[in-house]
Order: sequence, then C-alpha cells, then structure tokens
Amino acid sequence: MSTASRPTADQVWQWLAEVEDPEIPVISIVDLGIVREVRWHGEDDEAECVVALTPTYSGCPATHVIEQSVRQALRAHGLPRVRTLTRISPPWTTDWMSDEGKRKLREYGIAPPVGSASAQFIPVADIGRGGRPASSGLPDCPRCGSGDVALTSQFGSTPCKALYRCKACLEPFDHFKCH
Repeated sequence: MSTASRPTADQVWQWLAEVEDPEIPVISIVDLGIVREVRWHGEDDEAECVVALTPTYSGCPATHVIEQSVRQALRAHGLPRVRTLTRISPPWTTDWMSDEGKRKLREYGIAPPVGSASAQFIPVADIGRGGRPASSGLPDCPRCGSGDVALTSQFGSTPCKALYRCKACLEPFDHFKCH
C-alpha cells in the first residue's frame, strides 16, 4: 500500500471504534480504552498497520478474540497487512475508558467505574454490609439510579466486574471495577 493511498491513523482509529468488546458488545474497544496506539511500520507496499492493545487484565480470555477482530475489521477496510501488539505496561486502567463508553455501560445495565482508579478501594469489612459513606466510590444502580446498594461479590459475570444489589429496586447488577 503506497504512502499516498494509506489511510491516516485517525481513520484507522475510527474503524477500530466500530469493533465491539466481545464480553460487553455495547462498548467498542476504543471506548473501553484498550487501543493504545495506531501507527504505520515500513514503506509503500510492505507497510503494515500496527495496533497496540492493552488488555483489561493480563489473563483476560477475550484478548485473542479482540486481536482477531481488529485484524478482521482492518482487513475488511482494505488493509492487507495488520499486526497487533499486546502491551501490558503500563497496565490498563478504567481511567482510560471514554465518557461515551461509561454512558453505554450504564444504559446496558452495568454500573460504570466511579471516580479515578487510583482512589478506589472497598474495605473487606464493608463487603455485604451495604451502607455508603460519602465519596465511597460505590456505584449507583444503573436501573433506578439509587445509591443505596450493597456489594454481593467482588466478582460478577467477568473478573473485571463486581456484583452488587440495589436495596431500592432489589435488582442485582454488575459494576465495572475501577482498576
């Protein structure tokens, strides 16, 4: 692919914004914040598009599916040479999620992360006790909006989520953990 016909990195980012997360299909991998870099390597017909990805955690089972989805999506847009790189340093943080991605999570019924990842923690003594001190970092219920919630389990439907129960509407919900 010649330099003149090569899409810009911005165009590639737009195409990647169409790639869904396989575990949460309402959010793109760009909104999730796992796409860290898009660049071209090489010249003319030998150039390849290199996409750096940082998984949400090092053992994420969706990593290989995401890599395949990236290669498939970019090839469908006419890029014959695509390479994905996995970057684990710095580790992914929920701070990299877009506001649009957090909105989509909430609308899907998953409470998005609250605040900054570096400020989040849940004391072991508070697990299952409910209660919500000011600025606790506990999520609001994505269904009814109540802040009266209790942690049921540190692990929800995937390891990167925790399971909560709303005391107002009594519905359980996943919360994307800050980390």
